[in-house]
Parts: sequence; C-alpha cells; structure tokens
Amino acid sequence: MTMALLIAAFLMGFFGSPHCLGMCGGIVTAFGLSMKETSPAKKRGLIATYHLGRLLSYALLGLIAGVIGTTVLTPLMVGNSTPRILLGLVLVFVGLTMLGLPFLNKLERLGMHFWQALSPLRQKVFPLNTFPRALTAGLLWGFLPCGLVYGALLIAVVGHDPLTGAVLMFVFGLGTVPMLVATHGTVNWMRNQIGRLRLRQVNGVIMMLSGLAVIAVPMIMANMHGGHGKISHEQMNHEQMNHEQMNHEQMNHEQMNHEQ
Repeated sequence: MTMALLIAAFLMGFFGSPHCLGMCGGIVTAFGLSMKETSPAKKRGLIATYHLGRLLSYALLGLIAGVIGTTVLTPLMVGNSTPRILLGLVLVFVGLTMLGLPFLNKLERLGMHFWQALSPLRQKVFPLNTFPRALTAGLLWGFLPCGLVYGALLIAVVGHDPLTGAVLMFVFGLGTVPMLVATHGTVNWMRNQIGRLRLRQVNGVIMMLSGLAVIAVPMIMANMHGGHGKISHEQMNHEQMNHEQMNHEQMNHEQMNHEQ
C-alpha cells in the first residue's frame, strides 16, 4: 500500500462529500432529532460513535473487496504487469465518475434493495440515546447505497490484499466526516468552496492523470532502459572488435620482427 493511494482515498471522500451530504443529510437530521433530549456532551459522544460505526462498515466492505481482489484477481496477476494496469484503469474510472459520469447509478439502484431490507433494523435503533444504539446506527448507515462508496471499493479491490482494502475504505470514510459533522454555516461554506473552485472535478482529473501515469510511466521507463541496454550491448561489441583487431595487428608486427 502506498501513501499516494491513501491520499487519493481521503481526497475522494473529502471532495465527494457534498454528494454524501445530499445522500446522507436526511439521516444526519433524523439522528440529530432523536438525540435532542440528550446533553451536549453526550450528543457529541453519540455523533462520534455513529460515525465510527459508519467507518467500521466501510472498513468491513473494504476487507471483503480486498478478499475478492486477492482470491479472484491475484491468480491472473502473477509475474505480469496486470496489477499495475488494473489499478491505473480503476483510478481513471473513478476519476471519470467524480467528473460526473453516471457509471455507478445502476449499482446504486441495486444497492437500494438491500438498504430497504435493513429497514426493520434501522427502526429499532431510534431514539439514538445510547452508545450501542449509536454504533449500530452507524454500522447500518455504512450500507447506504452510494456511487462514491462503490468507486472507492473498486480501488480496494485492486489494493493487493484485504488489510489494504480495509484501511483504504476507512481513510475514505474519514474524508467524508468533516462535511457531515460541520455546523450548518460551515457546511454551506465548504460546499460553496468545493463547488466554486470545482475541487471535485479537479480531483477527478488528478485521479485520471494518476491512473494514466501508473499505466504508462513504467512502460516508458522500460522502453528507455531497453534502448540503453541495446546501445550498451552494441558498444561492447564494437569495443571487442576493436580490441581483437589491435591484438591481431600486434601479432602481425611481432611476427615480422621475428622473421627479420
């Protein structure tokens, strides 16, 4: 696992969090209303607890994605450049989704069926007045259908191992936290800045370029190294021919001296 992948996962969560706010704003509001009878200190603890539960669900999904990647893809990747190329393609794909292309909409609709199946469990966690309930609510929240989450899971699939997948998804979740815990005024400011500066789109372009670099740069370097090797080999052959020619001339010169 590289630091670059962790940073990419965090920025994907952070700059994609306005989308998370649209998807999860109703849930956050419902959680807040159910905690209005609690003290401010306990409320802060409950908020931290249900966000922890959400991040743990993301980590669990990342672990499963990593297992899938390890068991299904690894046998196809031994001794070749497939892992690097696949990672590059996934980064390009995720970058395109951050630019707004609706590749994962159908997957969101499929996930909605599972989310509806969790409805009886979701009803039992209210009111959110205890820490076990808050943790359970967060764990369930982590399964809310979201194209951004699915894009991050694709990165976890090609993350080489289950632990990497879990950590990547946890870090992705951390990136979404600031937008979801900020006050109303701060949320509006953050959302406006991300929208005004097109930071989500900028991050999408960066991820696309990173994916292309992951694919292309090693190939270019290998070609350059191969070219240098060829030149060096030809140079060695040329020097060897010159050395043999000099030895041959020296032998002829010594033979002439001996005959004289």
